[in-house]
Amino acid sequence: MFEKFRFSRKQIERYHKSAKRDMKIAAEAGVPEVRFRFCYDALLKLAMAVCAENGLRVKSRRGHHIELIKKLAFFLKDSEIEILADEMRSKRNWDLYGGGIVISQKEAKGYLDWTKKVFLKAESLMYKKQTRLTLR
Repeated sequence: MFEKFRFSRKQIERYHKSAKRDMKIAAEAGVPEVRFRFCYDALLKLAMAVCAENGLRVKSRRGHHIELIKKLAFFLKDSEIEILADEMRSKRNWDLYGGGIVISQKEAKGYLDWTKKVFLKAESLMYKKQTRLTLR
């Protein structure tokens, strides 16, 4: 599902910037379903950035979203990420393929707050890794 790949700093930053853009949209969205969807997309993009930072590129195959989330949880040493992000994935799939779901304002806010915490943890890890590489 993953292959080793050497990303440039610019490529990694592009992934991260795209993830942050989706988080900004989620934070500013007034519609709970929009907030939810952009939180989920931001998590996937963040996972791609963290994987890229660790020299891994995901191959677009069936189930690659699940594997991205697993890798994010692994690199951040946080099993809750896998559980909650999988819950989000399941809800997103139900919304796409099962006739829709309703996300409440409270639920959307909870996902947003949690996703922000994941971002802080990932950005801290990415910053530490960059600093170590620069100091060598």
